[in-house]
Amino acid sequence: MPELPATLEEAIAQAQSATQAAISAGYSRLQIELLLPELKPMPVALQYLSVFEDLGSDLKVFFSDAGAAALARRDWGNVACQIGSLDVAGSRQTTPVEELVAAEDRAFLFVAPSSVEILPVEQVCNAAVERPSVLFNPRLEDMGTVGIGFTARNIRKRFLETFEPCYFLRPLDRAVMLRCYPSPWQIWLETGEDAYQLIAEERDKPDAERLDAIMAQAMGSQQAPKRGFLTDLQRLLKALGQ
Repeated sequence: MPELPATLEEAIAQAQSATQAAISAGYSRLQIELLLPELKPMPVALQYLSVFEDLGSDLKVFFSDAGAAALARRDWGNVACQIGSLDVAGSRQTTPVEELVAAEDRAFLFVAPSSVEILPVEQVCNAAVERPSVLFNPRLEDMGTVGIGFTARNIRKRFLETFEPCYFLRPLDRAVMLRCYPSPWQIWLETGEDAYQLIAEERDKPDAERLDAIMAQAMGSQQAPKRGFLTDLQRLLKALGQ
């Protein structure tokens, strides 16, 4: 059973282990989410991609646009992987998938894709077939507000449901939700300063109603803790310079 990570580095290491386990189990579409406050995905993605270091230039990392890709090339130094963008042809809607996927590519990592880029992401993943495709901290919560119709939204939803939630870490109010493949979804309750207790394990990701029920059962009439995991992570990330 995974323990609650105490640092960002521990969370990244867990995400890497979960990725390796899921790929070994036959999953090819994975989703990694470290939903921590003020987290900048680019430097964290750099640490995470070492899980694919044996692939060298056969790993292709995609950013939303050419500007973000250029920034990664500058800041990441001499990484072996390929770095590209999802708007190669200057328009996310017209980029031919053959410009994004090559026969020699062995894995694909998408860094913080938004709902705007969902079409090229889907094209790449479909072209990848069984090659691993990883969504790293996707920003897809605004899918219903970008002007696409109901049918298109349903298609996107079905596409996203093909991804295994391989790693998930999110601070809640007085608690933390963690999923580290192959373990089930876990809810950890804050019991004191820097102290947390595992209070529930769920086969599926609990929705808001289920979370409320879990918290109510665990806390009862207890007084709410004065400090939360959110505060601790904000202090940690500030110290790390994120």
